[in-house]
Amino acid sequence: MKMRHFSMFANTSGLKPSATVIFFHGIGHSGAATMKWIHDLLGRDLKFPHIQIMYPTAPLQSFTPLKGELSTVWFDIEKLAIDSKENRKSITNAYDHVNKMIKNEMMQGIPINRILVGGFSMGGTLALHAAYHLNPNLGGVFVFSSFLNYDSIVYESLRKMTGTTLPELRMFHGSKDEIVPIKWGRDSFDKLQTFGVKGTFKIMPNKKHVLSKIGLEDLEEWISKKLVPLT
Repeated sequence: MKMRHFSMFANTSGLKPSATVIFFHGIGHSGAATMKWIHDLLGRDLKFPHIQIMYPTAPLQSFTPLKGELSTVWFDIEKLAIDSKENRKSITNAYDHVNKMIKNEMMQGIPINRILVGGFSMGGTLALHAAYHLNPNLGGVFVFSSFLNYDSIVYESLRKMTGTTLPELRMFHGSKDEIVPIKWGRDSFDKLQTFGVKGTFKIMPNKKHVLSKIGLEDLEEWISKKLVPLT
């Protein structure tokens, strides 16, 4: 299926941006819904004077866990389980979309090390692929309630990157997540660390499969440190 996307933007007070954050949504959501969700939690947009934040929307495509019904998903999966086999053919289609977005930002003058990628649930998984399989020169990656399959191609790529300085990782996970158990997120984080990924695993106490205000405030602070204004 040809990949199409629609993006929502939280822009930069009219200033020319010197950095970009790309936030990928979860299964069945949209960029607009994610932007509103963040606004509702914080009481305001996630916004920086010098950073453009992009909220792309995945295409409608057949989704196996929904018995083939169409859903806005970045790629197809057999089932939502860490031991499920990764659908590499489907996720490769998503790579074209991710690479195009990053290339477009670079064509606008944004250095790749000033581009952060992240997301919620499946969007976070796509961000992990973007940073540790496709573009290890990115400035960083953040994920909420996400994981990598045991057989993920990301681990295969990292085995070949010995000695490479990799993007910093910020992972958030609800302690009571019933859809993506925190054990899956922790397992993925620990395995990434064995390949040289440095970062932090943040537990969101008493939270289920959600974004949270405390997590977003922590993310906001982290982004501010990673993408300081250029003088």
